[in-house]
Amino acid sequence: MKQKRWAIGLFATAALAGCATSGVPEPAAPSPPALPSVAPLAETAPTVQSDANTAVLLPRGDGDGVIVGSSESGGIELYGLDGARISSIAAGAAVGIDARFGAPSANAWTVAALDGATNRLRLFEVDPQTGAGRERTVRDIPIGFAGESLCLYRDARDSTLYAFALGAGGEIAQYMISARGDGFDATLVRQLRVASEASYCAADDANGDLYVAEQGVGFWRFEADPEAEVVPRLIDAAHVGNITEEAGGIAVYNAGATTYVVASDASANRFHVYDRNADYRLVGSFALTPAGATDGVQAAGGLNATSFGYGARFPQGALLAMDDENDGGTNYKLVSWADIAGALNLATGTPRDPRVAPDSTIAIVHPSVETRPVETDGDAADDPAIWVDRNNPSRSIIIATQKQSGLYVYDLQGRVLQFLPDGRMNNVDVRDNFSLGGQTVSIATASNRTDDSISIYRIDAATRRLSDVSDGVQPTGFVDPYGLCMYQSAQSGKTYVFVTDSNGPLRQWELIDAGNGRIRAERVRDIPFATQTEGCVADDATGVLYVAEEDIGLWRVGAEPDAPATPVSVITVEANEALKDDLEGIGLYDLGGGRGYLVLSSQGNNTYAVFRREGNNDYVGSFAVLADAARGIDGISETDGLEVLSANLGGAYGNGIFIAQDGRNIAPQEFQNFKLVPWSAIAGALNLESR
Repeated sequence: MKQKRWAIGLFATAALAGCATSGVPEPAAPSPPALPSVAPLAETAPTVQSDANTAVLLPRGDGDGVIVGSSESGGIELYGLDGARISSIAAGAAVGIDARFGAPSANAWTVAALDGATNRLRLFEVDPQTGAGRERTVRDIPIGFAGESLCLYRDARDSTLYAFALGAGGEIAQYMISARGDGFDATLVRQLRVASEASYCAADDANGDLYVAEQGVGFWRFEADPEAEVVPRLIDAAHVGNITEEAGGIAVYNAGATTYVVASDASANRFHVYDRNADYRLVGSFALTPAGATDGVQAAGGLNATSFGYGARFPQGALLAMDDENDGGTNYKLVSWADIAGALNLATGTPRDPRVAPDSTIAIVHPSVETRPVETDGDAADDPAIWVDRNNPSRSIIIATQKQSGLYVYDLQGRVLQFLPDGRMNNVDVRDNFSLGGQTVSIATASNRTDDSISIYRIDAATRRLSDVSDGVQPTGFVDPYGLCMYQSAQSGKTYVFVTDSNGPLRQWELIDAGNGRIRAERVRDIPFATQTEGCVADDATGVLYVAEEDIGLWRVGAEPDAPATPVSVITVEANEALKDDLEGIGLYDLGGGRGYLVLSSQGNNTYAVFRREGNNDYVGSFAVLADAARGIDGISETDGLEVLSANLGGAYGNGIFIAQDGRNIAPQEFQNFKLVPWSAIAGALNLESR
């Protein structure tokens, strides 16, 4: 390919020359500005097999450090800052390595290596003080493709460690690393891709960024969070951008509020620096040139950057660059970041110790149980409700919608008890104490988008199964009924259903005993909204209905049929930076006496915002549900519907329960499902009360 490009370029040059007017001199092309040059201050001894790829700089002692590098057939090699080889660790043909401190072991360095000979992930503990290391991988972890390189990401929110393995075919496989027995294991949680060879990567733990070098194309940015939506961004491209031809290594210099991405323009023997906080604006380029006995860097491959200071030579950290054309054999060059910053007039920021995890302001909880996935792919699972068995709370059931086909009934262990293929059910809710045929029964209702109706079911406490008790089709009059919630009036004892339309309006029906063992719905009022609404919850005790207008905010309005149909704003997306649209499901945790909490799905940032039930519904805080590596349950993302209960369901759910739809069910990659979290975990994370 390189020869073909060269030939095309030569042909184009000749053709242009032939078009020049004879005897008229061509104007001289302007000289390009001189490229700032920086000299490496140190270099390692050549790798044993002259097969360097990537390396990382780790602290050891006051102002001292150790370079841990991949040496392909030589495994892992360790060097001092003077460049002398300290030790080596057998790791097969290590084509890429990276390291993180504190995960999964609390007080040790974990080094991950990609063994190119066997195309498997290998995990080690390394002691920078002694240079000793031992493999901790408890089983073979094949990646399933021809490996090119690797990088690590430590989630700042809960310190979960992830590895990204890159492939010659553009594969990017993300693994969650966890402690298992006396060692480490890794579980595939997500697969990404670029079109051609993915050669290098780097992750920014503090900002949640993954950067990938696609050799013949350029540099990409992905979200490192495995639950995030996959929306890659091209930072720079070959031929049409600042990359000459071949994208080499990439690194992140994170110094607090100052973050730069450094990328190797390998075929031009230069390095580009991009300011992450200025929309990846190119802020300068430089070359690494010889100084004394240390030569420059040619065709740089793997890069690593740190803002942590290492003595007088590297006070603001360093850039570590693989030199593929070193005179004595492939090695690593060490460059002072202070020299790079001086040459390009860059800010240096606040140094970050790689042994200290970045701060996170979001509260974190983990799921305890997940339901069996629904039976179809795509956007399918949506909204859950919980019916409580008052005589035996452990027998309570989850009723959840499958908006492509029907309703699921699960037990509290996530097992399927019943499936009703009754239509495209979108939202569901339940209420006890409905009078039907002289009996007090529990009922569930769901918005049915197959026939634009309200489906009504009776719940059998003995069998934990649902039976249809709709008095024929109960039409909503909507073209696309969407959200649904129920309300039982403390004043009249009557039971109502609210249904929203995908275009905004909300409509209220009273549920009536039809006299034949069935139930019908009678329309009692409409409540206008300007744009799409879905999530809603009614507070039976206070007579208030809460509605989420997806792109706008949260509203409250009287739930009684004769209440004013004028919603009052609780909070808007614009006014609270913790919220990111779409706003979806909403649930109520009842503390009694009119006190409690509202929990709202902030789908755009995969979090859940908590507001007080009482007073002005003040914002309390937000939490995220992340993967539980020990249980092998992934986190919750892109949530549509949720439910919250304060009822004692026994065991872990003695203080209540939170359940939410998981829009991206990963680890393993499966169809959508629902995840359960004990309320006690949420209360502990946000310092909330429990019933």
